[in-house]
Formats: sequence, C-alpha cells, structure tokens
Amino acid sequence: MTEYGRGPGSEPWHPEDPLYGDQGWAGRQAAHGQGQYEGQQQPYAQDPYAQQGYQQDPYQQQHQQPYGAQQDPYQQQDPYAQQPQHAPHDPYAQQDPYAQQPQYDGGWDTGQQAAMPYGAQQPRYDNNPGYGEQADPYGTPEAYPPPQPPGHREEPARQQGQDWDPDVPEEETHPFFTGADEPADTRDSRSRSRSRDEDDEYDDDPRESRRGGGERRGKGKKKNRNGCACLVVAAVLVGGLGGVAYVGYSYYQSQFGEAPDYAGSGTGSVEVDIPEGAYGNEIANILKKAGVVKSVDAFISAQNGKYKGKSIQAGVYLLKKEMSGESAMALMLDPKSQNGLIVPPGTRNASVYKLIDERLDLKAGTTEGVAKTNAGSLGLPDWADNDPVIKDPLEGFLYPATYSVAKGTKPEAVLKKMVGRATAEYKKLDLENTAKKYDLEGPWQVLTVASLVQAEGKTHDDFRKMSEVVYNRLKPTNTETNQLLQFDSTFNYLKKQSKINISVSEIHKNKDPYNTYTQRGLTPGPIGNPGADALAAALNPTADGWIYFVATDGQHKTEFAKTYDDFLKLKDKFDALE
Repeated sequence: MTEYGRGPGSEPWHPEDPLYGDQGWAGRQAAHGQGQYEGQQQPYAQDPYAQQGYQQDPYQQQHQQPYGAQQDPYQQQDPYAQQPQHAPHDPYAQQDPYAQQPQYDGGWDTGQQAAMPYGAQQPRYDNNPGYGEQADPYGTPEAYPPPQPPGHREEPARQQGQDWDPDVPEEETHPFFTGADEPADTRDSRSRSRSRDEDDEYDDDPRESRRGGGERRGKGKKKNRNGCACLVVAAVLVGGLGGVAYVGYSYYQSQFGEAPDYAGSGTGSVEVDIPEGAYGNEIANILKKAGVVKSVDAFISAQNGKYKGKSIQAGVYLLKKEMSGESAMALMLDPKSQNGLIVPPGTRNASVYKLIDERLDLKAGTTEGVAKTNAGSLGLPDWADNDPVIKDPLEGFLYPATYSVAKGTKPEAVLKKMVGRATAEYKKLDLENTAKKYDLEGPWQVLTVASLVQAEGKTHDDFRKMSEVVYNRLKPTNTETNQLLQFDSTFNYLKKQSKINISVSEIHKNKDPYNTYTQRGLTPGPIGNPGADALAAALNPTADGWIYFVATDGQHKTEFAKTYDDFLKLKDKFDALE
C-alpha cells in the first residue's frame, strides 16, 4: 500500500505539491519505523529499554502508531491543537532519574526532526498507555506547553484561540520585573498554592492565559510592579545626579570660592591653648573649634597671605569670639595676646615659683615648697647633680618658654612640664663632648657655664665672648685671676638680689660656694635658666683671648679686654659714671 502522492520511486516530494519545501516543525516527519527520506517500510524493532520503564522523548509531537501502521506524511499536524486530557496524576512520579534522554542532531532551522534512537517508541496519547510506557507529560493542566518552533511562536492568546488585541501592551518578561530569577519549582509551587479568592483579585481579561496551572498575571499588578521599578530607577538617577552636583560644587568652592569667614575683630573673650609643635592647619582647627574663626581655610588664607613667613609660638592666647581669619592672626602675633605663663631667659627659679603661684591663685611659697619636696620625681636627667651645697636642684631646668597653665592645674604638673621641656632641649645639644673639650666635669657644669653667660651678657655676641672669658679663667695656666671668675651675678644669686654696685669689702667677707670672688672655679650649680642663645654660646665660644669685661654703661653695654691694663681702662670708664 502506498501513501498519498507517493510512488514507488526514489523522489519523496513533488515540486508542485503545496507543502513542498515546508520541512520545518509542521512538515513531513518520518513515521515510526520508516526512513527519513525513503517511502519503504522499515522493520519495526523491539525497544530493549521499553520493559525497564525508561523515559520516552517528551518533546515528540506525533502519536505512536500500532505496529505496521503507516501515517500519511502529507497530512499536516496542527502543533497548536489541544492535546487530549489525561486523568490528573503526577507526571514525574514514574520517571527514572537516570533515563537516557533522546538525542537531537538538528536545530530549529534544519527543517528536520532529529532521528530517534534505534528502537525508541513514540509516546501514546490515549488514556491507556502501554506497558513500560510513560504518560504524556504535556497532557495535564499542570504541565508546561511544549516548545514551539521559531516560525510558530505566537502570543498566548493566539495559541489558546482567543481574540488578540494589538492595542494592549505586551507583558514585561524581563527577569528584573517578573522575578524570573527565582527557581521555577518555587514559582510553580507558589502559583499552585494560591487560592481562588486570591485569583479573584485580578480582573478577568480574556487576553490573560493560564499556562499549565501557572501564575495568573493580572494586568493591574504588572503595571504596579513596573511603576515601582521605574520609581526606583528614577530615585537612583536623581540621587546620582545630586551627588555629582554636590561634588562638583564642593570642588569649585575649594578651588575658586572664598573661604567662609567672619567679619570684624570679634566680641567677648576666649582662652586658646596652642600646644608645642603645632603648625598652621592644627592651629586653625583649634581656633575653629573654640569659635574664634569660622573656617580653617579662612585662617590659613590669612596666614599664607599678609602674614606669610610669620609663625605662632606655643602658649595660651586670650582671643575673641567670631574673629575674621586676618584679625585672629594679627592678634596672635601680638605678645599682649599671650595669656600663658612666660618664663624669660635667665629667670631664676625663685621668680618662676612666684609666677606659678600667681597664675594658680596659690599662697606665696606654695610652688617653692613643692619644688623642694618633689625635686627627685619631676623628671631631672641622670647627670643632674644632687650635691647638698646646691641651693636649688631645679635651677637651670625650668626652661625659658611660654607654658599653658590653666586655672586649677597643680603646681607639680607645671614644674614637671618645664623640666620635661628643658630635658628635651638639652638632649639636642652635645653637652658631653663640650665638657670634655673644656675640661669640665660633665653636662652639669656646661649648663652652669651657660647660666653665667646668660646672667652677665647682653647680646648674642656678648654671650660668645663671655663664654671664652669663663673657659680662659678656668684654665690652670690662668695667672691673671688664678681661676677666680669674679662675677657679680653669682654674689647677687646667693644674696637673692640684683645689684650693680657691690662693695669690695662685702664681697670679700662672704665665703659662700656661690661667691666667685672668694671661691675658685664654677658655682656648684646654675644660677638661672639659660636660653637657647646662651646655651649655643657655651658650646661655641670665641677664640680671641678675652679674659676681662666691664659693663661700661652700667647696664646694657659690655666691653672686653685681653690684658689687665686694658681692663683698668674699662674700669675707669665705669667709675666715671658715679
């Protein structure tokens, strides 16, 4: 028996046939048991895996034919025809997870269906599947529809035979809006568990389709979801544009805009403490925090402009609130604004103690008593001498500077700060080698030399010449004064006074270790607190042979001599002042 239009020859298709060339999904497909291009009947082979219940090809569209039956290859099957309904059952309950899947060697555009493995059977689409055969997995409402070829994929309404309205916008299918990134079984489970009451919340639209019991998507809800997504995107865009605008404005202000600043010299008063080692930016931040200036840049601008090159010393300053940057800078450079405790170079410890008592509103003598009691615990260096003849072991260690001393501070804390500052400064100097160079006993005596120079000299040049005078008089070869320094400053120190005219009889009667008119060599310890210039001169004296000096004007002018005769001339000049 031959099929319709087919002869016994080898030409399988007639060119004039209306279906000629339609070799796609709905074109001719080989009947089970027949060759792909041959019209001859192929012997049917028993499927050796059918008895083991292996899964059949779930995508095959043709009905299985009885053994020996032939199918009309020219009769086109409707791929969208509704499949017969099966009794509800779980299509996956009998599947073998290790079943071999059918192989396909053709794609959508080949026009040919892939050949089935040898002996494979087509699934039966009736209610009585054969032994070892699986029911059609697409025959139940819960199943997904079979995949469609590219040329026949249409809207669900068309597939269902419903009316299709071209004016209705298509549903969004992007995973961002549909939530397609979640597992399919999770979506199906949630869709199937939705109650009928929940489904009734959506409008019954004939254009809506329910695919295999899947989620019923309402048009209203889709619009809400799309609207929310658009709002989120819009918010992100607006926020990003705002951030870019802010960064751009900030950059423009920092590069070209004027720094926020107050106008005028301010009002009221505020005490500001500038720590040691603070520089421009740190000082500006302290002033801004105290309410003195409006911005850091305002103060930095003033410092780098009109007052460029001038530095602000550490200490306590009495300033005003809401000052312009330029006004604040000008006031801080004025010594009158400093509200700290100032220790001038050459100041004796007795005077420093009084300053601390006054600053802290303490009873007179309080700080001096603390110094004597706690001298060993205030941080003196190891080389400091503790000879009992020393009048004050802290003398020379209350370093000249401006100190921040706020109300309520304990005198021990102030003294410890001063000693710490002196120790730090002395570490910067080569006191050890200087002592060896000039045959001194150690750093302690170098510090003593510096205190003598500070007390007797007036200028930096005086300091260097005065240092040479001290070292020359201490030499064992000195026959001019026989190692006697003969400094009035040492006698005034032991007498706690500051006189210029001292009688010879008064001086020669006093045998105190600090009296350099009667005692050879250096004093037991420093007689004051030398400054940086005096310390530098003690380390680097002149080498001109100076051994005498006289304050010829009685106060400010000091002249030097190398011989005793030259000294007598200078002495006559001084005596002429009387």
